[in-house]
Amino acid sequence: MTGTLLLDPLLPWPLLIVVAALAGAGVVLALWRRLAGWWLRGLAALALITAIANPSLQREDRQPLADIIIAVIDESASQRIADRPAQTAAALDKLRADVARRANTELREVRLGDGSGDAGSLVMTALSEALAEEPQGRIAGIVLITDGRLHDIDSAPPLPAPLHVLLTGHPGDWDRRLVVRNAPAFAIMGEQVNLTVRIEDQGAAPADAGPVDLSIAIDGGAPMLFQVPLGVEIDLPVVLPHGGMNVLQFATPMGAGELTDRNNGAVVQINGVRDRLRVLLVSGEPHAGERTWRNLLKADSAVDLVHFTILRPPEKQDGVPVEELSLIAFPTRELFVDKLSEFDLIIFDRYRRRGILPPEYFDNIARYVEDGGAVLVSSGPEYASADSIYRSPLGRVLPAAPTARVIDQAFRPLLSDLGQRHPVTAGLADLAPPAETGDGPGWGRWLRQIDVLAEPGAEVVMTGIEDRPLLILNRVGEGRVALIASDQTWLWDRGYDGGGPQLELLRRLAHWMMKEPELEEETLWVEPAGQTMRIIRRTLAAAADDITVTHPDGTQTLVPLTETTPGRFEALWEAPEIGLYRLSDGAVETVIALGPAAPREFEQTIATGDLLAPLVDGTRGGVLGIADGLPDLREVRIGRPAAGRGWIGMTPRDAYRTADITRDALLPAWAFLLLASLLILGAWLREGRR
Repeated sequence: MTGTLLLDPLLPWPLLIVVAALAGAGVVLALWRRLAGWWLRGLAALALITAIANPSLQREDRQPLADIIIAVIDESASQRIADRPAQTAAALDKLRADVARRANTELREVRLGDGSGDAGSLVMTALSEALAEEPQGRIAGIVLITDGRLHDIDSAPPLPAPLHVLLTGHPGDWDRRLVVRNAPAFAIMGEQVNLTVRIEDQGAAPADAGPVDLSIAIDGGAPMLFQVPLGVEIDLPVVLPHGGMNVLQFATPMGAGELTDRNNGAVVQINGVRDRLRVLLVSGEPHAGERTWRNLLKADSAVDLVHFTILRPPEKQDGVPVEELSLIAFPTRELFVDKLSEFDLIIFDRYRRRGILPPEYFDNIARYVEDGGAVLVSSGPEYASADSIYRSPLGRVLPAAPTARVIDQAFRPLLSDLGQRHPVTAGLADLAPPAETGDGPGWGRWLRQIDVLAEPGAEVVMTGIEDRPLLILNRVGEGRVALIASDQTWLWDRGYDGGGPQLELLRRLAHWMMKEPELEEETLWVEPAGQTMRIIRRTLAAAADDITVTHPDGTQTLVPLTETTPGRFEALWEAPEIGLYRLSDGAVETVIALGPAAPREFEQTIATGDLLAPLVDGTRGGVLGIADGLPDLREVRIGRPAAGRGWIGMTPRDAYRTADITRDALLPAWAFLLLASLLILGAWLREGRR
């Protein structure tokens, strides 16, 4: 209980001051006139002025409030390496015990995890939020349990109490880091891309470390091993092996005594794009669908098209002099010998053997396929004839053999069971309205089909009359071949009988033959969105195995998949942290980096108090290593040093809360009036007797 004297004048203060001045002047006049009761007159005036000032006594019932110590516990990724979690737990337990032994003291714990994305350790942000929730007058001390590697030092708030840092880690810690720079998001296939690689040591690293191993793996494949010197930037030339996303994984082994291997690897994701797609289109004779092929290929600005149509076969003898012909000779040797390997795709459109290409040229084309090339055959009646290219050396790589039967009959192409799952044809039926009969897709009919027999191992993805093979795909050696057993695809382009998705079908077919990753039959990939992974598995099998996800720290999680469309299985999975993840189902695998493979938390891993030293010095606090022993908690006065060898200090704040307030008048008004009257009477009597 405390008391305070308050004044609440009945007159405004200026007027009260005037009254007091007049009373004072009267007392001075009485003294000048040598009146014996001048001092009684003064006391009477003082009593009246005091009564007008209306004095009262205010009493407060105060309840003391506990001092607050804020502890920010850094649990970010760099604090989870080596024995730092145990050090953090021991320091926190010691601080809790010291605070519990102190009367009228409370501990506020603020735990800090990884920031969103790759923000790093936001220690100052967490401290600012904690300070905003507590009365500044009660905060007696601030303790940070951290490795000192924070990334928001510029956001430090004003500190109302001593700041102390309990530093995890050990003086002999060292770490090795792999850095990859100059990685582009896109690169042209076949062209060299230069990446800059550097391996550097931090902390108390071994002094005799020589060249270290560096492994490079593409798309999770077998790694290539190199030896590189430490601390030297090396330009590494890379040529992308395929189109689409190429995942390049760099790694160096963990050294003896090294803190962590989380920054010993890096992942670079480069999207491979083709500069130009070179296509050779050979039309055996002019026909209605020839223009469709040409328009389709010329519509893509990334396609370099070389198109030849056989208008005048060698056997034609009509007596026209050669110098009067405007046709050019077919450059067979240049195309099929000298520059054959430069083409990405060769299309034979209703081509028949006419003696233009000798057998050794067809054999050369077959070897081109086996070595990784692609051939597409759009067949007409000539494929079923004695002049069929199947009856040439090229026949050994073609996916179907003709039966010599040509069926001139209207039919509606259908997707086979395999075709509903195959990426070339999956979902095509969704691009057309349902058929009026309710049987199959509602796209237009074709009017002719070549009867063929699919080769063993070939994939029939579309069927025609009586389920005969219509679109057949196959892999031969390193290359791919496809056969369309009809020359009627152009009817879809012209809108006959409602048309159909001819453009999409031929685009997918060409991209599959170009080995574009998004059209592979057996593939696994991930579409990240923040920390959420959309895991997608495409397979021709009826079911997909669960995916084993290997975390950056080596732990594993089994993720089941659900079939969303035929041949496509998906799952949504929330990743617990940023870093490099490896996904596999035993048959296919892929890697994905959420954020950088070595996050910002692992750019610098050696514990240090240098970043926090200016803040600590400004509050006369201290930076103490946990490895040197756990400090005791003491009381210190404000302005005194708050840390020393083996101890940290807190400044008691003596804060309180006012529970009740009472106010009583110093004297009642009549008492002041009586006192003034008695003093005036006394002055009159004293002066009268004189």
